[in-house]
Amino acid sequence: MSKLLTDLIEALRCLPGVGGKSAQRMAFHLLERERERGLRLAQVLEQAMQRIGNCTRCRNFSEEPVCPICASSSRDRQVLCVVESPTELAAIEQATGYRGQYFVLLGRLSPLDGLGPEELGLDLLTERLAEGEIEEMVIATNPTVEGEATANYLADALRGVARGVVGDGLHEDGDVRLGAVLGDQRGAPAVEGRDDLPDV
Repeated sequence: MSKLLTDLIEALRCLPGVGGKSAQRMAFHLLERERERGLRLAQVLEQAMQRIGNCTRCRNFSEEPVCPICASSSRDRQVLCVVESPTELAAIEQATGYRGQYFVLLGRLSPLDGLGPEELGLDLLTERLAEGEIEEMVIATNPTVEGEATANYLADALRGVARGVVGDGLHEDGDVRLGAVLGDQRGAPAVEGRDDLPDV
C-alpha cells in the first residue's frame, strides 16, 4: 500500500467511531467512486479548519466574532441556556422551540482531564451575566457525574440569577441532546420539566 494511501487512511481515523477497517473502506470508496466529492470535501474541510472559530459571546462555533444567534435581534436576550458543547446547542435548535440565548462551556468540570472553571469560560459567563440583561439561566448539562457536578458548581458560583437544570424528558441513555423540551412562549418555563436549583 502506498504511503499516501496509508496517510489518508490514518487521517480518517481521527473521526469518532472510525477504526482502521472503516477508515480503509472510506478511503477506497473515495478513490474508487467519489474523487470529485472527495476533492470538494478536502476543500471545505481545509476552509472550515482555518476559518471557523468560537463566538466571543457564547463560544459556539462561528466564522464571525459574534455568531448569528447572538447577533439576532429576534432572540430572547433575557434567557440564557448553558450547554456543554455545540452538539447540544444544535440539537436544541433543531428539535425545540427555544428562542433564547446560549453559552457553550466546551466541556464539563473534570480535574483529571485538566478542565476547570477557566477552561469552561466561566469568567466570560460571569461577565455576560453582570451585564444585567439575563433574567433566567437554564443549566442544561448532561446528567452524568461530571455534568451534574458542573451544574452544581454553576449554581453555587453564579448567584443572583434564576436557574434551572434539565430534568424530565431526557432519553433513557441520559443524553441531554436526545431530550430537553424547551418552551417557545414568553412567560412559559424556559425548559419544560426542569428541576429548579435551590438559591444559594
